Parts: sequence; structure tokens; C-alpha cells
Amino acid sequence: MLTQRQLFLSHLAQTSPIPLGLEIVRAEGCYLYDNEGKKYLDLISGISVSNIGHRHPKIINAIKDQVDKYLHLMVYGEYIQAPQVAFSKLLTDNLPSSLDCVYFTNSGTEATEGAMKLAKRSTGRSEIIGCINSYHGSTQGALSIAGDEWFKNAFRPLIPGTRQIRFNNFDDIELISANTAAVFIEPIQGEAGAILPKQGYLDSIRNRCSEVGALLVFDEIQTAFGRTGMLFNFQQHNIIPDILLLGKALGGGMPLGAFISSNSLMTNLTNNPVLGHITTFGGHPVCCAAGKAALEVLIESDLISQVPEKENLFRKQLIHPGIRAIHGQGMLLAVELEDFDIVQKVIQYCISNGLITDWFLFNDKCIRIAPPLTISKEEIEWACSIIKKALDQI
Repeated sequence: MLTQRQLFLSHLAQTSPIPLGLEIVRAEGCYLYDNEGKKYLDLISGISVSNIGHRHPKIINAIKDQVDKYLHLMVYGEYIQAPQVAFSKLLTDNLPSSLDCVYFTNSGTEATEGAMKLAKRSTGRSEIIGCINSYHGSTQGALSIAGDEWFKNAFRPLIPGTRQIRFNNFDDIELISANTAAVFIEPIQGEAGAILPKQGYLDSIRNRCSEVGALLVFDEIQTAFGRTGMLFNFQQHNIIPDILLLGKALGGGMPLGAFISSNSLMTNLTNNPVLGHITTFGGHPVCCAAGKAALEVLIESDLISQVPEKENLFRKQLIHPGIRAIHGQGMLLAVELEDFDIVQKVIQYCISNGLITDWFLFNDKCIRIAPPLTISKEEIEWACSIIKKALDQI
């Protein structure tokens, strides 16, 4: 009989020639457990998905309650479904008044696609601007505005009318013009290695967009839901985007994305043509029930207020000659090492010693630290000790 690993390699499409191949049979809190009973502290949260840990009881109960009522009923937007209504109301209650209309999708990359269409339809323009080393998803449209040529060159031709500017370069802001429908930007560049914006940069982007009539789209797929110390990262800059992209932690571990804008803008998808953007499974009732439960935990607990202290503890503990710098904010940190070879050796050492970390798509000199916000101080200290032992060995 074939093993699970053999079946995995034979019948599941692979995204790399060397997948981690851990056979996880259970997850709870900050830990994953493999088929041999070994436990791993999850330092990446499924890439910023499990912000309140794996299988939080409130999420599990919400899923069970919804499963007992109904699953899929009809394509999104046709029926009034209580989980969608309740979650959209909770989201918009915690957002500025201009972000009062939610379009649920299946994922973050689909939120990007929907926002691109909304921007074109609302402005009557076609140019979409992204940033070099940005990441907004892997579908054709999202890939077109991403900024890493190595990652997307094999799939050209992509969507025309897109261009990239350099993140944190004030001179490039002038490239945003009356031809621009929207600027898509991550308030922290995630896959570039958790790169923070320079002082005044996002304000200048906001001002330029307003000046030329372009829409500002903040991609908070990775930074939202407390990861950087506030519910949404844009709150830390006192800048309100025209469209907000959400995903990853939005569903509390279930697949869910959203693009959020004003009712006046979102109405543009209802006419010329009617059904301007549609989805079969976006806003699945079980996913919305799970997402609402996860957001309630964040709002009602002190997890977000603990983030700065936990960040400081990581920075205090991760002092080692092999660490060149630590980038990022909150529980989205990138630990810069000498080169990719050392990064890979550290990752493998950590995994063999019960700690899961990873690297960044467009920055292979950094290891990722993005644990569940529920991680304890003792777990942080232990994780840092393993990373330092790995560097000592290497």
C-alpha cells in the first residue's frame, strides 16, 4: 500500500520540487502535530492566516452551528444569508464610514481581481499601478501588478496597461497620473521581507491619488486583523484607502477574501453590465460564520494590544552575530541572514527541532516570523533560542 507521502507526491500538484512534506494530523493553538506525534511550534500561522491560533473554540463552534443550518445555497449576492450579513456589518462597524460595503470572495487574490475591475469601472481608466516587489496574488490580473519579474516573466503576456513604481521612492509618485485608475499598495511590503514605508510616503501616495482622481487600494491581506498592532494597518497611518483588500486571517482559518469600498463605488458593479462581478462560492456561509467568530475574539480580547510587547521580545531575544537586521512590525517580522543557503539551513534545523518557519517569496535572505497572536512569552523565548542554536550550528 502506498504511503500518504507517496500519494501526496503522485496525485497532488506540486508548487516546488522540494515541498516540506510534513504530514500533519492535528493542530491546536500555536502547535501542529505530525503523524508520529511530534509537535511543532507554528511561527508562520499558515502564512498569516491563523491569527488567533489553530482551531480556536469559538471558531469551531461557529462552524458547527452553521453546518447544522445550511451550506451553499446560491451564487453570492442572490439570497439574504445571515452569516454574510452579520459579518459584513461587524467588519464595516470597525472601519471608516467610507468603507461601508463588502464584497466577499474566496481568497485574497480574487479580492485583488475584483478591486481591479471596480477601479476600472468606477474611473473609466485602464492603467493599474503596483510596486516593485509587491505581491497581490497569483492569478493573471494580480500577477500583472505584482513587482517581481522573475516570478511572473514565465507567464507573459499578462494584462496590458499595468506598471510598477519603486516602493518608498518619492520621485516615482509622479508617475501616478490622470490615466491611472488605481494604485495597489501594501502598507508593509510582505513578500519583499516586511519592508516598512518611509515617513510620509503613504501620505504622499494618498495625496497624489486624490489629486489626479486615481483610487488608492490598500492590500491588507497579510497585515490586517491585529498582525501589526492595530486591527488594520492603515489605522496606524491615519490614511483611509478607497478600496481595502482582505484575505488570509479574514476567515479564521477558512478560505475567505474581500474587497471593501463605499456603497457608491460598489454600485458600479451592478450595471453596464449587470452582474459586473460574480462568484459562486465567495462569502460561503460557513467561512463567514468562522470569520465573524475570529473577528469577535480579536475585538473582545487583549490580543492586539499585546502585539507591540511581543514584537519587542522577539527583537530583544534575536540578537546574534549571524542576524544582520530585523525588518517589519508587530507579528510580521523578517530576520535577515547572510544568504539563501544559510536561510535554508536554519529553516531545516528549526523544523527538525520542532519549530516551523519559512522564507519570503521576493527576499530569500530572510526568515519569516508571523506566529499566531496567541503565542506566549515563553514560546517566543523558546523559538528564539532554537533560531540562535541553528545559527550557532551553521
